[in-house]
Amino acid sequence: MANSKRDLFLKRRLRVRNKLRKVNAGRVRLSVHRSNKNISVQLIDDVKGVTLASASSLEKGLGIVGKNNVEAAAKVGTAIAERAKKAGVQEAYFDRGGFLYHGKVKALADAARDAGLKL
Repeated sequence: MANSKRDLFLKRRLRVRNKLRKVNAGRVRLSVHRSNKNISVQLIDDVKGVTLASASSLEKGLGIVGKNNVEAAAKVGTAIAERAKKAGVQEAYFDRGGFLYHGKVKALADAARDAGLKL
């Protein structure tokens, strides 16, 4: 029987996340969520179970409300890198979830790296 797109997405997300957990124990996780209208990212400390910083295309301060394109993702990536520095985080591992590393997800990661966050 064929799996639905949602089931395949959830399997891919768990596979990616579990592999990353084994390799990057003790580091902060940069988790990305992309929808059809927005993109958001969080810095999560899994040991303590807290979110250290977050950024989203819904924030009015970034000036990209209502836009969901590669440029908006790049601004969100730059914003999360700046907030990570304020939170005292220099390096994190990139958790793309079930999303392919292409387009907006790739633009967000590249912008975060360019702004000084080590992924």
